[in-house]
Amino acid sequence: MSWGDNHWNPKAVLLHGLKNDSAKYSAFKGVYVGKRHLWLRKYVRSIAFMFGLMGFFLLFDSLLVSIFDLRNLQHHSTQIKSSGLKEEDRGASIYEEKSSVQMHGRLLNLASSAIAEKEFKQESSMLWEEPYRQASAWKPCADRKVLTNLGKFDKNNGYILISANGGLNQQRVAICNAVAVASLLNATLVLPRFLYSNVWNDPRFESIYEIIVKIVCSDWLLVHHQYCVAVALWITDADLVKEAKPIDYIRHILPLLLRNGVVHFLGFGNRLGFDPLPSKLQRLRCKCNFHALKFVPKIQQVGSLLVRRIRKYGAARNMVAYSLCEFGGGENERKELQAYREIHFPLLIERLKNSSLISPAKLRKLGRCPLTPEEAALVLAGLGFKRGTYIYLAGFQIYGGKSRMDSFTSLYPNLVTKETLLTPDELAPLRNFSSQLAALDFIACATADVFAMTDSGSQLSSLVSGFRTYYGGGHAPTLRPNKKRLAAILSENSTIGWNSFEDRVKKMIEEGQRVRVRGFGRSIYRVPRCDDCMCKAQ
Repeated sequence: MSWGDNHWNPKAVLLHGLKNDSAKYSAFKGVYVGKRHLWLRKYVRSIAFMFGLMGFFLLFDSLLVSIFDLRNLQHHSTQIKSSGLKEEDRGASIYEEKSSVQMHGRLLNLASSAIAEKEFKQESSMLWEEPYRQASAWKPCADRKVLTNLGKFDKNNGYILISANGGLNQQRVAICNAVAVASLLNATLVLPRFLYSNVWNDPRFESIYEIIVKIVCSDWLLVHHQYCVAVALWITDADLVKEAKPIDYIRHILPLLLRNGVVHFLGFGNRLGFDPLPSKLQRLRCKCNFHALKFVPKIQQVGSLLVRRIRKYGAARNMVAYSLCEFGGGENERKELQAYREIHFPLLIERLKNSSLISPAKLRKLGRCPLTPEEAALVLAGLGFKRGTYIYLAGFQIYGGKSRMDSFTSLYPNLVTKETLLTPDELAPLRNFSSQLAALDFIACATADVFAMTDSGSQLSSLVSGFRTYYGGGHAPTLRPNKKRLAAILSENSTIGWNSFEDRVKKMIEEGQRVRVRGFGRSIYRVPRCDDCMCKAQ
């Protein structure tokens, strides 16, 4: 039912009444012709009263329309303010609504027909389970007590501060890496801070996380950031190689720490490698990530409410811009993404000036592009998910808005987000803090029945899949599309049959779900199946 069906419309009622009165008057017109003047004299007051009443109703109607228009205008203004966009900026927004964009129209039609055919068939239970039983053999045990020969120095060597950059998930990795570095250098870690940006706008660690110190207090120390940071020696990402080894910290950072008493890592993105690393430090990373580092109660409470709402029912823009890929939007899309890169990724632009560019088509063929909503829907359809499946969409607004999501919702209309599942009042405590809102997405994805990645290179996908492996006990399937193989399948859009598409997608996903132990150099946050983090039942 439309809005108008629920509200009385004085104009419609008045016109309807006049129409009926006119019909009655016409039916008796001949009777009154001979007595017209007499009738007019007799009823002149009644006529005047009627015109006065009509004028009153018209005035009342205009007043009501003005009130409703004013309320709608105020509501519209409030929405604009709450979204953080000025009206004049909307035309330049990368999220501007456009006509629907499709890259694989023929496959979408085949998928729609296949989903309709399967609507009343029994859905395979394998969709909601890990396909390999070995997954349940691995159990969490990073918090176990382990005797070690690695002793501590008699004297604390100083203080380490970090101001972590990036988003919520990059910051989480930086914190756990800093814990390991503090232990390596026998230093006291000061409560971290987060670098402020136009996207991630909450620099306070304690508004997002709390650390259960007793879990790791035997391994490292921690104090509040009220320690005087003015004396700290700053160390930027330029001063440390990416994926630095422990020996790099011993050679280059420890002397600075001993001389100055306090060092401040600015950025600290991916500045500690995964191998080679002493077992004690690997275990400490796991202990921090999976046990000690918790979201504050405020976030946990709202997250718990969100998960209950999801149970009831059953690509962020920056990743698109950073990937250097194209997504079927033509020249306008290229200009929009390039403008966004120049504003938000100036270092990337500088780096590209001195390197040879790989074409967007080749990037997609190599599997380096995030999945579009259209491609994600095709993968879900190929796996056999039914049209009525409720799907939670994590992250911020999708690049292209509705024009990009139309392909997805044409196959899976039951799309929900934290904004649709929670009321404005329930979201209010976190509303103005993007990191706290991102924490809700993390909780929702980590506890979902099935988690499907659209960009396996993102930190959200990496950390969430790690949590599901660590705590899932073999009952938390994660879908990891091999983007290179998927690109090869989708390149046959004009010729491939649906049965062949289904078979190849299922094999691709099943291969990605195989139980693998962490390999050398792999992230322990993403792949925690190893002796330093988990225990395998015999």
